[in-house]
Amino acid sequence: MSDEPAVASPWRWVPGPAGRHPLGLWRNKDFLRLWSAQGISAIGGQITILALPLTAILVLQASAFEVALLATAASVPYLALGIPVGVWVDRVRRRPVMIAADVGRAAALASLPAAYGIGVLTLPHLYVVAVVSGSLSVCFEVASQAYLPSVVTREQLVEANSRFEATRVIAQVAGPSAGGGLVSLVTAPVALLADAASFVASAHLITSVSKRHETTQTTSGDSHSTRHDLREGARYVLSHRYLRPLLLAHSLANLALGLVWSIVIVYAVRELGLTAAAVGAVLSVGQLGGFAGAALASKSASIAGVGRIVVAAFFLFGPATLLLAGAPTSVAILFLGLGWTLENFARALYGVCATSVRQAFVPSRLQARVTGFLVTAGMGTFPLGTAIGAVLAAAVGLRGAMILAAFISFLPFIPVAASPIRSLRDLSHLDADSTVARARGLK
Repeated sequence: MSDEPAVASPWRWVPGPAGRHPLGLWRNKDFLRLWSAQGISAIGGQITILALPLTAILVLQASAFEVALLATAASVPYLALGIPVGVWVDRVRRRPVMIAADVGRAAALASLPAAYGIGVLTLPHLYVVAVVSGSLSVCFEVASQAYLPSVVTREQLVEANSRFEATRVIAQVAGPSAGGGLVSLVTAPVALLADAASFVASAHLITSVSKRHETTQTTSGDSHSTRHDLREGARYVLSHRYLRPLLLAHSLANLALGLVWSIVIVYAVRELGLTAAAVGAVLSVGQLGGFAGAALASKSASIAGVGRIVVAAFFLFGPATLLLAGAPTSVAILFLGLGWTLENFARALYGVCATSVRQAFVPSRLQARVTGFLVTAGMGTFPLGTAIGAVLAAAVGLRGAMILAAFISFLPFIPVAASPIRSLRDLSHLDADSTVARARGLK
């Protein structure tokens, strides 16, 4: 149920009733349905990441600029809609939002092979589908993150998010190959039907989740005006002694990641002399780090404490980028492989543990607003980082830009290391609603 890019996506970062499903998530049928839905649509989404631009290139003969604009069209909704969608989702039931988003994405994608079949497919049609699909993905992601804490218990949040992250990484590894095979067999536009079908399957699975997890959000008069709700969500994050440093670290990490991603491929080819095949192999092998991080997150958090794992994840991002920046040409593929694997490992650890911390602390009525605020504020630094990377590469060269990127990659570690997060052991005894004032530092 994630629609992140196949490589180098920006970092992303209620509670259910205690005692539900005490024997674990394998006994929680509703969670298993959500998890299955996420896995199916994640693989389908990876097919679209490949098939959509290939449709523009192979069928419509789009230029490089037009293809880049297609990618931009898909990502803009995350910056433009995160906050308002969060306000809206906190006012409605979340499960129907997820179902409607899946059905809408299926319909939007299915319109492309239909148009191709009757000979009326155009580039503007692709742009519209990219924007619509991206907008619905924002709705789904915000609702999904806000909904999960009502399906699992607080102490199961890390394990649940760990399984979601592991499935996402598996999809990133398997999806592009499946997509490439489908494009070869049935053409790029027709391959998009596979993703449309995955969203239909996801919607069906979510529909089968018990309605007992749903809570009706109430609004009344001026006290719940849009402006008031926006301020309340932002104020909650910015005044919270755990969420504020997470947001700052999250933003700095995305800034550094954007800088690295904007130049790492050209750096590997022109500065280190690697072939395109070697670069592709490095990026693929690096996904193993993400899988390892997702698989080990829950156990690591139970042993060392969830807060220490968050701090460690941000610390590892610095050495990972330093390995990339310091790669000698003689063993460049080894350094790049280790660096990219370590970076994916750190990002997976962070994604699982920090998301769980946020879900455990935030009251149910604020879950979507806080998620929307973090999606917009945290991810907004990624495109800024890509722009800075381009400027630095021109000013100080590719190697110099990577060294500066490595320096910036150590900065996200500072806010969390200096915060109370480092002493947070587990989430099982937190009460988001009764500890709000204490967690925000008001008592």
